[in-house]
Amino acid sequence: MGRYQYLIFSALILAFVACNQHKTTTAANNTDKDSAGVLEGREAIKHMQLEDGLEVQLVAQEPMVVAPVAMTFDFSGRMWVVEMTGFMPDTSGTGEDMASGKIVVLEDKNGDGEADERQVFLDSLVLPRAICLVDSGILVATPPQLYYYEIHGNKAGKRTLVDDHYADGGNVEHQPNGLLRGMDNWIYNAKSDSRYRKVNGKWIKEHTQFRGQWGISQDDDGRLFYNNNSQNLLGDYFLPGLSGKNTHQREAAGFDEKVVADNNVYPARKNLGVNRGYVKGVLDEEGKLISFTAACGPHIYRGDLLPRKYYGGAFVAEPAANLIKWNILRDSGDVVTGEQAYKGKEFLASTDERFRPTNLITGTDGALYITDMYRGIIQHKTYLTPYLKQQIAARKLTLPLNCGRIYRIVPKGSHPKMMTTATSTSAMLTMLHHKNGIIRDMAQQQLVDQGMKAAVPLLRASLHDTTHPLTQRHALWTLEGLDALTLNDVRYLLDSSSLKLQIQAMAALPSLYNKSNSKAVTAIIDSLLRQPATARYAAWLLPAVNKWDKAAVTGMEQFLLSHYAADRYIAAAVVNNAQGRERALLEQLQVVNKDTTISLYKALHETMEDMQSAAEQQKMAALELSYPRGYEIFNNICQTCHGKNGNGIASMAPPLNESNWVNGDKKKLAAIVLYGLTGPVTVHGKVYQAPEISGDMPGIGASDEYSDADIAQLLSYLRAAWKNKAGQVTESDIKWVKKQYNGRQKPFTASELQ
Repeated sequence: MGRYQYLIFSALILAFVACNQHKTTTAANNTDKDSAGVLEGREAIKHMQLEDGLEVQLVAQEPMVVAPVAMTFDFSGRMWVVEMTGFMPDTSGTGEDMASGKIVVLEDKNGDGEADERQVFLDSLVLPRAICLVDSGILVATPPQLYYYEIHGNKAGKRTLVDDHYADGGNVEHQPNGLLRGMDNWIYNAKSDSRYRKVNGKWIKEHTQFRGQWGISQDDDGRLFYNNNSQNLLGDYFLPGLSGKNTHQREAAGFDEKVVADNNVYPARKNLGVNRGYVKGVLDEEGKLISFTAACGPHIYRGDLLPRKYYGGAFVAEPAANLIKWNILRDSGDVVTGEQAYKGKEFLASTDERFRPTNLITGTDGALYITDMYRGIIQHKTYLTPYLKQQIAARKLTLPLNCGRIYRIVPKGSHPKMMTTATSTSAMLTMLHHKNGIIRDMAQQQLVDQGMKAAVPLLRASLHDTTHPLTQRHALWTLEGLDALTLNDVRYLLDSSSLKLQIQAMAALPSLYNKSNSKAVTAIIDSLLRQPATARYAAWLLPAVNKWDKAAVTGMEQFLLSHYAADRYIAAAVVNNAQGRERALLEQLQVVNKDTTISLYKALHETMEDMQSAAEQQKMAALELSYPRGYEIFNNICQTCHGKNGNGIASMAPPLNESNWVNGDKKKLAAIVLYGLTGPVTVHGKVYQAPEISGDMPGIGASDEYSDADIAQLLSYLRAAWKNKAGQVTESDIKWVKKQYNGRQKPFTASELQ
């Protein structure tokens, strides 16, 4: 045994002894049969109930990996893992700001499927949350910054700041993450409205549609899928680069859609240790969680190892209920819908409370990989209820903090090997045909990153190979990434009988639109707008036309106003192109169609309501100075669900702006913020309830972070923000409410407060 292997073996023995000591102590001091002792990785697998015909295999466990929250694979088949070791060291979050996080590289040297070598690539990070391999380096998200590090072997080289506002506000549960490198060569995020791309050595940042909370994935078409903590699966009907041009547009039909509306979960064990387990309707009569409360890590399986029925399905992790769900998706062309694969059971469910799946990814071996933080506490201190604190203490869930697992799901009895992507141009091109989607993705990325211009003729041949439609898509975007895509390439796909390939071609058009070909491209888009089959997709190209041919876009808009004002998707596309012209466009619409119930009228009206006037912006700047602590708390907590402009976020929370609750009785508002609110709730005469929004708003009164004065400042800020015009809240108001409801734990209902 080598020295390195001996050290790893010794550390494993020590960790195993420590974990078993903790398990013994837990068993001795807690007679609750649902107590959560620590299990060794292989023993933990025995507590998992899995779909027949499959098995879970251990890939890594402590000390090889600790508190993993995200991972990716490189071209050599190695695993790059994000370790968020500093998350919630105790129920007060003591030491959470310590620089203890790491990016590590794990490798299976002997090919047995289990990692046997660990290299620390980066350490001393504060709560790192996402990575993405690009070119000869890696993007690393360590809020609030996004950095790019050059890779030299297993060591980090030169560091470049990509974005110093990557996570501008929000807490650890509500900050951008994901860093998914999409088929269109852009890098997308969850909990964010920004996308990134490296072009000629420089980083570009663009505004895009706001998406999700934790985790993001793509399908074979490059459409994005995501969720929030209480929603099973959300996603886009259209390709991601088409939206987000109008920063005033809060919601756009066809994006952030509920793909799977069923949010029920079916745990294998009692889930008493969830944040609002005491609230009626959260747990069933057996004490099991009823619906998602911590959904994360959604992943579209595109591998070739698991049985074919799983291909294209969406897997979603639920760490609070110790399970992974499988959803079956259906693509009708215009929309993607889905349903849970089972009723009353799950794809994978564990009776081990410390099984905390955080992210899912397909490996280069085709297996489905799971990152498992393997710990007791997963609820951030900001929202931690006294009830959950008691549960954590009773079952000694705080320690240990040095555990973590990576598993893979494979067909029973199989031992697949990692596939490494090749270095030769011909081999990379061959991999664009691979049945495993991650291999196709990586081959495309490698061709682009290495600037393989020699591959252009063969890529163009693949573009014309109709026997491999998936390869045609990758060939298109590889040519685009190499800056070698031509108008003739796009025309060829537009003439295809496949609508899916036509859609890909339309999405690529803006990247080659320029002054010399503007008339030809404009004519193509105008023709596509006038065909019912392609109008919904071509309408999203209006911003590209607007950039090169403003006269032409006027006629296109007029055509859409006259023929498609009632189509919610085309209405969203028209608004997407109308930044700064929303009112004028509305007046133009009213000349053509006076029906105020049609989609385009409503979309324009909603967008104008979201727009802040210059006077309002000045007012908000003054409020930030008047209530600095209130603004800070709003920015870190409230805006992540209610929006920066207070107008709410779809699928998450209703508006605060002009809300009857914010402008009404200040003591009722204080009660909501202190103790939380469970839906339904009526705002502006509209009833908001799950699944349209998250079912519950957590209170922050139990948090040690916020004093009575802090909360008073927050409420004063909210009651004066945007178009709100209510009076101040004082520290004594907060104390009165706390005295009035002393000992209360559960959130209020609207009817209670009324």
